[in-house]
Amino acid sequence: MTQLRKARDGVLTPEMKHIAEKESIDPSYLGEMVAQGRVVVLANKNHRDFHTCGIGEGLLIKVNSNIGTSSDHIDLEEELEKLKVSMEAGADTVMDLSTGGDLDLIRRKIIGASEIPIGTVPIYQAVIEAVEESGGLIHLTVDKLFEVIERHLSDGVDFITVHCGLTLKGLETLRNQGRDLDIVSRGGAFLTTWMLFHERENPLFEHYDRLLSVAKKYDAVLSLGDGLRPGCLADATDRAQIHELMTLGDLTKLAWEEDVQVMIEGPGHVPLHEVEMNVKLEKSLCNNAPFYVLGPLVTDLAAGHDHIACAIGGAVAGWAGADFLCYVTPSEHLSLPSVDDVREGVIATKIAGHAADIARGHKLAMELDRKMGKARKDLDWEKQMNLALDQVMARKYRQNRPPAEEDVCTMCGKFCAIKQVKEYFHG
Repeated sequence: MTQLRKARDGVLTPEMKHIAEKESIDPSYLGEMVAQGRVVVLANKNHRDFHTCGIGEGLLIKVNSNIGTSSDHIDLEEELEKLKVSMEAGADTVMDLSTGGDLDLIRRKIIGASEIPIGTVPIYQAVIEAVEESGGLIHLTVDKLFEVIERHLSDGVDFITVHCGLTLKGLETLRNQGRDLDIVSRGGAFLTTWMLFHERENPLFEHYDRLLSVAKKYDAVLSLGDGLRPGCLADATDRAQIHELMTLGDLTKLAWEEDVQVMIEGPGHVPLHEVEMNVKLEKSLCNNAPFYVLGPLVTDLAAGHDHIACAIGGAVAGWAGADFLCYVTPSEHLSLPSVDDVREGVIATKIAGHAADIARGHKLAMELDRKMGKARKDLDWEKQMNLALDQVMARKYRQNRPPAEEDVCTMCGKFCAIKQVKEYFHG
């Protein structure tokens, strides 16, 4: 039985109880949200020795870190270091997006070293193996695609991105309307090439019942991907994007009928004033399923600093109701991220999620900021370091620029405002 089926039967699983305790919420409330499909529990039956998490309504916003090799850069030890840094910086999940090297080995090593849920995009490996074995992605077979999907889930992957909503009708809509930047999703581009060559429907859409059967077997969460997500602001919230989103809404209901958990992936590049609308559209069209957004990035011009554009969009999206933020690193659009880039991306997105949690009135988030305010009032520097979302950077600045007097900082020194008025107001 899946987490969704158990919740519908009124059973609180150990995973649900763990999440409720960790987030200080009523377990029965959490069970009801899971039963309604508004919260997903990441817990593949084959994944052992990791800390599960819940994503969705009423919970703290979660942050995902993307790692993985490329065909140009293959270094397993570096990817394991990225995993370690992601966990240390506070990522709630990690996705292995590897496309170079021994993909099975890389994935299994990452799963074995991870203390948090793992996600993948199986079509990457399916296409790569089709190219290696047959000379081109057009030779990918439906059976091959599903064999790779099951391989990932059998290894213990907790959630997989599957671009099921990309249809021939959606591609026709995109072609008729035109775009500044056609398709930027790698999985979406793979499927589009296959579909146009064979003049056949997307196998993940056509054989969706088969996909549900495999996901149900392992109690994996389907992250319904956005193959037609906008890759620049000019394409945001267009007909192609919304057509796919409407399709994902229909597929969500079909998944729930089979007791399979689902979350929806969203854009992408979205101007600031359209972010809230995109979140509300997803919640309306996809029956309040959890929403997983990449950023969104609110400008196309932040190359080298896209983690900042991502954090701005992520904070607004989270405040509007998004549940899961996929980080972006400073190297986005430019290169494979380094270990330091990964860390920067996680921290920036954690700040965005925390800011949104406060705006949504989450008591745990608000209490942490109250504690920081009290620590600053008390000039308790150690407590400030411990409360900081980025303790490493906070301590680095404190240690590298030590003040003449230990109870202040070098910004104000002996003219510290807090120190000056403390005795007057509090004796």
